[in-house]
Amino acid sequence: MAGGLPVARAKYATKLPFRSRLESNRTVSATAASKGNMAETETAVLGGGCFWCVEAALQQLEGVRKVESGYMGGKRERPSYEQVCTGATGHAEVVRAEFDPMMISYAELLEVFFTAHDPTTLNRQGNDVGTQYRSVIFYLNERQRKVAEEVIAALVARHVFDKPIVTTIEPAGSFWRAEEYHQNYFANNSHQPYCLFAVAPKVAKVRAKYADRVKRPG
Repeated sequence: MAGGLPVARAKYATKLPFRSRLESNRTVSATAASKGNMAETETAVLGGGCFWCVEAALQQLEGVRKVESGYMGGKRERPSYEQVCTGATGHAEVVRAEFDPMMISYAELLEVFFTAHDPTTLNRQGNDVGTQYRSVIFYLNERQRKVAEEVIAALVARHVFDKPIVTTIEPAGSFWRAEEYHQNYFANNSHQPYCLFAVAPKVAKVRAKYADRVKRPG
């Protein structure tokens, strides 16, 4: 993905540099919290291959409060990981991210999402093949749908990718939280072979490209 911000983000970003804007908004959020008014959060549901990768990529961002791995878009209720892996249930592996829009916008979150996976490969990410690994944005309201369309249109207009983007934009359905051992998988299993060769490079790519958006220690 080329440097700079998608054209669509012009509607949602101010003229302040991200880090300066972040510090300003953090102060606003802290002031609201001190008065007992907790900052409102929004939710995004995204699928971009193995949910371990997307979860780890988004968890490191300022403004992202919580990320859960799970399943969406299929026919079966309460599917298990083994069932989803067959591809027969129709579910995609997704993450549900809760974020503070005062600190990171939905468009900015999508920008990172498109950096953390390859949106040009149909039903696969690397060696992970199947409809459960499809690239998909599940929107929760019409505003999210429009923003997703604008971000993708901006990526296409800027020729960011050499091949067509195959990411689908679909209305959100039931979110089925994945088994507990899938949650915080990279943080708990960073030396596992798959994490070393598949997850870690994506996490590092996001950290390098969006250094001003990564959470600071403490």
